[in-house]
Amino acid sequence: MAEAQNLPVGSTTAGAIAVAAESTVATRMSAPPSFDVADFPVPHGREEEWRFTPLDRLRGLHDGTAVATGSVKVTVEAPEGVVVETVGRDDARLGRAGTPVDRVAAQAYSSFETASVITVPKDTVLTEPVRIAVHGESGTAFGHQVVELGAFAEAVVVVDHTGDAVLATNVDYVLGDGAKLTVVSVQDWDDEAVHVSQHNALIGRDALFKSVVVTFGGDLVRLHPRVAYAGTGGEAELFGLYFTDRGQHQEHRLLVDHNTPHCKSNVVYKGALQGDGAHAVWIGDVLIEARAEGTDTYEMNRNLVLTDGARVDSVPNLEIETGEIVGAGHASATGRFDDEQLFYLMARGIPQQEARRLVVRGFFAELVQQIGLPDVEERLITRIEEELEASVA
Repeated sequence: MAEAQNLPVGSTTAGAIAVAAESTVATRMSAPPSFDVADFPVPHGREEEWRFTPLDRLRGLHDGTAVATGSVKVTVEAPEGVVVETVGRDDARLGRAGTPVDRVAAQAYSSFETASVITVPKDTVLTEPVRIAVHGESGTAFGHQVVELGAFAEAVVVVDHTGDAVLATNVDYVLGDGAKLTVVSVQDWDDEAVHVSQHNALIGRDALFKSVVVTFGGDLVRLHPRVAYAGTGGEAELFGLYFTDRGQHQEHRLLVDHNTPHCKSNVVYKGALQGDGAHAVWIGDVLIEARAEGTDTYEMNRNLVLTDGARVDSVPNLEIETGEIVGAGHASATGRFDDEQLFYLMARGIPQQEARRLVVRGFFAELVQQIGLPDVEERLITRIEEELEASVA
């Protein structure tokens, strides 16, 4: 494994490529995956999966002291033909896409009372998005959501998180053969909110899964997207955008498990940081199992530090257990404004303040355009502008 190397402005990056590795990304946790919270020890902060997370800010989600005293309101607006259900814990569709891999995810699975299940039937092609509003109404809550697409169905799902809550959830995305699903998950919480969630995607044969994760608000947000394949020819595109402000902790930990031959994945996450104590963490794990011949994968993380006092930890990991692949690679970069870009714009009469805004907007434009919904894109651009007012004014 390569040694971590220090980057400017308090950033670190590390990568690993291991051929025929004895230990894999999927098992590099403190305990095996389980639905039972008792199977996970209480983390102390020295474990690999917890070493960047300020445990004291999880409000007891990690050690069992958090009690479900609050509420979260979930509202679903769906086009005709979509089946929306509220089900109990015994529904067989819950947990099919993946098993909790840490104590908080297991706590969430053990503690929720009802789950939302959204089903797009086979061969249904939606022309309007499914919109899910998750609004915190204070206190601690646990939840579970399932989005399932039948074979050859196509859908766009927008999940909006707002309000104030301490929330732990599991979210499952199950794609049938030939299905196409785009999910836009927006974390726009109030300042004191805590949100910890494991996202599990199970991709069928020749299916396409696109995820766009956008994180702005909250005191602490820790998201864990995970992808596995249920058939050959599956593709995953994982995009992320985060803007970490003063005192915020935003952590995105990804795993793409290439467990099936001839599948693809592409990961691009970008973040901007400003203010004292702003801390962003990005962990990108890609595992190519021995049976996954013909895999094509790439992951990239880029971070733009706008002020002093911010810190980024960026750790891409790539493990390869077969030499029969199409391609595999990763990249990570962290830095400040490009002085040449600023000079170019200012030399053409653009004031420095506006030039800095243009650079940041251009930095995020690639990811915002992946959403494909004008109203959501406009809202996010406006939100970025609001953040920039505080950093470049």
